[in-house]
Amino acid sequence: MAPRRRRRPWYRTRAYRLARTAVLVTVLVAVGSRCGGPDGPAEAGRAGGADEAAAPAAPPPRPLPRSRPTSFRVPSLGIDAPVVPLRLDAHRELETPPVDQPRLVGWYAGGPTPGEAGTAVAVGHRDTRSGAAVFAGLASVKPGKAVEVRRADGRTAVYSVDRVKVYDKAGFPDREVYGATGRPELRIMTCGGLFSRRTGYTSNVVVFAHLTAAK
Repeated sequence: MAPRRRRRPWYRTRAYRLARTAVLVTVLVAVGSRCGGPDGPAEAGRAGGADEAAAPAAPPPRPLPRSRPTSFRVPSLGIDAPVVPLRLDAHRELETPPVDQPRLVGWYAGGPTPGEAGTAVAVGHRDTRSGAAVFAGLASVKPGKAVEVRRADGRTAVYSVDRVKVYDKAGFPDREVYGATGRPELRIMTCGGLFSRRTGYTSNVVVFAHLTAAK
């Protein structure tokens, strides 16, 4: 069960990191660099046998123009949720999705929109006092599975999951999660690890994904 809002949910336990990331994203966009995981999988095709030519890598999709997200789908997990914008509050802390609406996904509005160049950030609760929430099963998503984010302009940004990591909050790796890659990427985050009523969850689950299509 997730802690009450005043018990510093996991987003706020890393608030100073997220605030610093918001500044980092702004700077990187200004200079043409982009955020993302520095060790994402290569996209080159595999080589076959001695007489078989290597399959050419599919060209990456072009980044999409800015347009706010409206819905968030992970078909393999049965997730189909509306999206609410999240911003930094007066203390430069990232807001959370409302705990009384646990099926919502929050999207950091100060970063890239779906499919836009840069690393977008989506967050959601794992559970609340009323039971399982939208990202209860997030840690079980498999590499290669699709994440589809519908946009206000009617288009859909389709991301492919690269990997899933669980990080202890005491040693959250900013560079690995937010380091520059040069392509549109998405980080999906929720709580993980053990739960304490006093301190909340011990870890964060982070899904790394990159844009593979737009429709």
